[in-house]
Amino acid sequence: MSDSRVDSAVLAVQANGMAPEEVLDAAQRLDEAERTRTQIPLLSMQYPHATLERAYAIQRQWLQLKFAAGRRMIGRKVGLTSRAMQAAVGVSTPDSGVLLDDMLFEDGATLPGDRFIMPRVEAELAFVIRRRLCGPDVTMYDVLDCTSYVIPCMEILDTRIVRSDPASGRTRTIFDTVADNAANAGVVLGGKPTPVDMVDLRWSGAILHRNGVIEETGLAAGVLNHPARAVAWLCNRLATEGEAIEPGQIVLSGSFIRPIEASRGDVMHADFGPIGSVTCRFG
Repeated sequence: MSDSRVDSAVLAVQANGMAPEEVLDAAQRLDEAERTRTQIPLLSMQYPHATLERAYAIQRQWLQLKFAAGRRMIGRKVGLTSRAMQAAVGVSTPDSGVLLDDMLFEDGATLPGDRFIMPRVEAELAFVIRRRLCGPDVTMYDVLDCTSYVIPCMEILDTRIVRSDPASGRTRTIFDTVADNAANAGVVLGGKPTPVDMVDLRWSGAILHRNGVIEETGLAAGVLNHPARAVAWLCNRLATEGEAIEPGQIVLSGSFIRPIEASRGDVMHADFGPIGSVTCRFG
């Protein structure tokens, strides 16, 4: 390699904070952490100058490992869509991850006890897309026009990266969350499919019970003032990578409650009122 090409490669690494082999190593460690249920240290501490683009590169690399193992994409998720969640990690933008076929559980399912590390549950609306959504410049009205229906769901979050560094006390940043596939680990769909013109999505709410006790309530307006805006944001972000949301895919629009911890034996029940409910049990 010529000196100029070497200099260019060095500058590229300096610009984004990680070399390609480091991206692959991080993805492999995340994959092993999920399989062994053993968390890895904060990537944001190991690569303090890495850009958010590198976090998405780690996520994509990890997904390639999963695809090679036979997994299949069924949709996507948007996270960090509420002011409270953004403030918690010090950001002003959402993040996104990918849903895979082995993450989908039916209403009333018992989730395998050996599947997760530190699971938490969120309540949100899932959009089922009927027509391709491709940015840029997608609006919430485009999203509504291309949606077959919305359905209540609970997202199962998990953390393959530690939530905080035990020595310094530093907590996860958006870099860690994005690399960790936006902390996604599962989704439980329930309720009833509801056309978007049959419900005021901003005023759709949920009451989340854990073992019969109400833990949290919220309204979908907490998601960027309308959950369809979160899907539009996702479409426009994906456009920068030459990707789109395809027909039949599920898109989780983001939680409008705080995450609730779940332990073995816990029964989680989210009541969405007129559009139904969704339940799961942690085995």
